[in-house]
Amino acid sequence: MGLSKSKFMAGWQCLKRLYLEVQQPELLGEPDEQTRAVFEQGHEVGRQARKKFPGGVLIEAGPEEMGKALKRTNLAAADEQCPAIFEATFTHDNVLARVDILERLPGSTWRLIEVKSSTAVKDYHLYDVAIQRLILENLGMKVVPCLMYLNREYVYDGIEYDLEKLFIIQDVTEETAAIGERVKDLLCEEQKVLSRAEPPAIAPGDHCTRPYECVFYDLCNKPLPSDHISYLPGISAKKREELARRGIESIKEIPNDFPLTDRQRHAWECARTGKAWFGERIKDDLRDLQYPLYYMDFETLGVALPRHAGMSPYDQIPFQWSLHVQRIPGGGLEHYEFLADDANDPRRDFAESLCRVIGMKGSVLAYNKGFESGRLRELAEWLPQYKEGIENIQGRLWDPLPVVRANVYHPEFRGSYSLKWVLPALVPEMTYEGMEVGEGSEAGLAWEKMVRTDAGSEERKRLREALLAYCKQDTLAMVRLVEVLQAAHGL
Repeated sequence: MGLSKSKFMAGWQCLKRLYLEVQQPELLGEPDEQTRAVFEQGHEVGRQARKKFPGGVLIEAGPEEMGKALKRTNLAAADEQCPAIFEATFTHDNVLARVDILERLPGSTWRLIEVKSSTAVKDYHLYDVAIQRLILENLGMKVVPCLMYLNREYVYDGIEYDLEKLFIIQDVTEETAAIGERVKDLLCEEQKVLSRAEPPAIAPGDHCTRPYECVFYDLCNKPLPSDHISYLPGISAKKREELARRGIESIKEIPNDFPLTDRQRHAWECARTGKAWFGERIKDDLRDLQYPLYYMDFETLGVALPRHAGMSPYDQIPFQWSLHVQRIPGGGLEHYEFLADDANDPRRDFAESLCRVIGMKGSVLAYNKGFESGRLRELAEWLPQYKEGIENIQGRLWDPLPVVRANVYHPEFRGSYSLKWVLPALVPEMTYEGMEVGEGSEAGLAWEKMVRTDAGSEERKRLREALLAYCKQDTLAMVRLVEVLQAAHGL
């Protein structure tokens, strides 16, 4: 049975994934919106990479036209005036590969370039290049295998990409040679697996999410009960294996003398009682809060190719913020918000409006504040005229996450302190279910759609309302969470 480069890499991650993709493709379903966005981002990086090789020929062919692609590749390779071939197509021993960029070099040599939208070489990238190298060398071609990826240090001038600086091309001849035998062995193993009547019996593990979450993740990873030992916070693989050997699957069944950290011991107690645990240090931690309180949340969009002047690959575009303000203890709430309405650079308006509303005094609450702090640091670098105000906000950041992690546990946390788990456990009347935008990645996609030139007025209005509702929910969630913490000790 034939293999493609992408199928080979599926088998590299998991042989069961390969089998299901080839033998039972109906289980795949359609890629979700997030996956499609990632694919399109990769395609755009590829299109920019080709511009670095003017005069190159693109081998255009659909999935059912590989015979045509092979012929066109041979013609382009025979034409000595053709400097590069894009999507060059080759097959050997029933394995097919389409090379992102094949650059002609002197001496009948070709530079085989695999384009990645990452900012560094990853281990699995080498296997991607190695299988292509194997195919071309088996066809008698002399190749120099390379990886081409984005330069994280590149700074866009806002006018035109400097392709020499935007991309890094790294020779991986030695690295791919070192894994050459492993590639051959894996190819044989994959062919054997595909000849079987049933998929291989492979237990779920880290390979289900590395380097990507498998498209069959839900098929292999059935939902676990909320008291499963996997949800013990910070549990090590060694402890998990020891409990499994003893036949223990529920946190409630863990013996009293089994070694647990303090946090794990609290989770153990909560699983047995079904009640939340609140530590005594909450009271001291909450005394650090200084009114007025500003509950703050940002929404951003991370893109591979920088869109505005001063930005680098994968810099975040801050397009929305929400603030709930409480002036005095027990006082009412005021809400303020910002949402960029078009695709123009939103950074100046974002920073100016935030600094104007948030003032110079009072605690600024941000759950898992590292994200917001990082975005503020970038804004101060991009917009020095707002540096003083932004750095003042940074200096006043107060993060509820460490307080929750040290002082609170609920059986429904399931080992996680993410706000998306903490909130429904401690404030069950608040939920993100049913919201058109229910998480950060969805917010970025919704904003992209909202500011597109082809979006109709009704769609723009609907998306705008959904984004405002989501970001407002995030900051209101923090308000309610802090109220729960205060109530736990009568504050």
